[in-house]
Amino acid sequence: MASRSIPVIETKRLILRGPEPEDYPNFKSTFTSYRARFMGGPLNDYETWMLYAAEIGHWQIRGYGMWMIHDRVTDKPLGMAGGWKPAKWPEAELAWIIWPDTAGHGYALEATHAVRSHLYRNKGWETAVSYVDPKNLDSIRLAERLGAVRDKDARTVDGHDIVYRHPVPDVLFGSQIEHGIEMEIANYADPLFKPKGMPID
Repeated sequence: MASRSIPVIETKRLILRGPEPEDYPNFKSTFTSYRARFMGGPLNDYETWMLYAAEIGHWQIRGYGMWMIHDRVTDKPLGMAGGWKPAKWPEAELAWIIWPDTAGHGYALEATHAVRSHLYRNKGWETAVSYVDPKNLDSIRLAERLGAVRDKDARTVDGHDIVYRHPVPDVLFGSQIEHGIEMEIANYADPLFKPKGMPID
């Protein structure tokens, strides 16, 4: 299988592992839906299949890619998070997407925080950016909760996105930013915690 050499990342609530054929239906359901409007979608069936093939191939070419996020207890698929750098991408991106019926529980925050730490510690990443559609307010809020700030000097992918730059490893590790993220994740893991307001990933 494609994920044979892909490391598994575990957090308190999640297991992240490489994309497998059985993950495709959830991927297709999301990328052919309105949920994909900020990522070039909705896509047709052919485009979605080609993108999923690219997700698997990206691991073979780059040595990193997008992990599938699963609930640690039930194994329910929740979304994706990981590193992404197609041809002509200005920089390696830290990216995420949560399946529509699982948003609002902090899964994207928890998964992306773990992925970023892995890429910094184990893949030697010295920086990371996230390319965000300026209308995608949920992703902007998530990038900011991860400690990323808008980098107006960075190259964009196509001129229609904005760039958020994540804290570099020396700034992130052991910082108040990291501590705050972990406190927020702990709140989401508390069964009595019920966040108010608009759902955010």
